[in-house]
Amino acid sequence: MTNEEILKKIKGGLIVSCQALETEPLYDSYIMSKMAWAAFLGGAVGIRANTVVDIKAIKERVDLPVIGIIKQEYDGSDVYITPTMKEVDALVDIGCEIIAVDATKRLRPDGVTFERFFTEVRSKYPNQLFMADTSCFDEGALAEKLGFDLIGTTMAGYTPYTKGTSLPDYTLMERYVTELHTPVIAEGGIWSPDQLKKAIDIGVHAAVVGTAITRPMDITKRFVSALK
Repeated sequence: MTNEEILKKIKGGLIVSCQALETEPLYDSYIMSKMAWAAFLGGAVGIRANTVVDIKAIKERVDLPVIGIIKQEYDGSDVYITPTMKEVDALVDIGCEIIAVDATKRLRPDGVTFERFFTEVRSKYPNQLFMADTSCFDEGALAEKLGFDLIGTTMAGYTPYTKGTSLPDYTLMERYVTELHTPVIAEGGIWSPDQLKKAIDIGVHAAVVGTAITRPMDITKRFVSALK
C-alpha cells in the first residue's frame, strides 16, 4: 500500500493495541498474533504493537497496517517509546506501515532533544509514515512543524506536566482537530464504545484502544474494583 492508501485504510476506524510486557501473563509473540487476529476478525482497521518479534508474528497473521513501536528504557531519560534511531531503524527494517515515537518535550537518551532527533529521523526516512505520541498541544504543534504524518494523544496524562489530565483527553483532541492540519489519532484512556464514538465524532482520523480490549488482567481488576 502507498502512504495515502494506508491513511485511507485506517480513517474513521478502530486500531487495536496488542501489547504485553515481560511482567504480564500474556507476554508471548504467538499470543499477541492471536490477539491481532481476533481484532482483525472483529473489524479493526489497524494494529499497534511493540517489539520486533511481536510485530513480525502479527504481520504473518493479519494483513492490516501496523503502528510499530519499540519500548526501550535508557539511563538518564524518561523517554521509552522508540527513543533512538536504533529503534527506528529496526522498525523500518521489518516494514512497519507507521512508526510511532515519543514526541514529548522530555530529553531523549544522551540529552538529545525531540526536535533534533526527529529532524535526523525524517532526513533518513523521508517516505516513512510517522506518528507523534504527544501529551499536550505545544508538542503536537511542533510535531506538525517537523513533518509528522499523524499526531496522537497517546502520552496525555503520562508526563509530569500533564499528570492528572482526565482521560480520554477530548479537549486535546478538539484542539488538534480544529487548530492543526495533521490527521489526529485518539489514544489513551478509551474504555467504552461510547468514548470511542465520541472521539471519532470530534473528527479524529482514527482511534487506538488497547487495555480495554487486549489486557484481561487489567479488565478483571476493573471489574473486581467495582465490588470493593
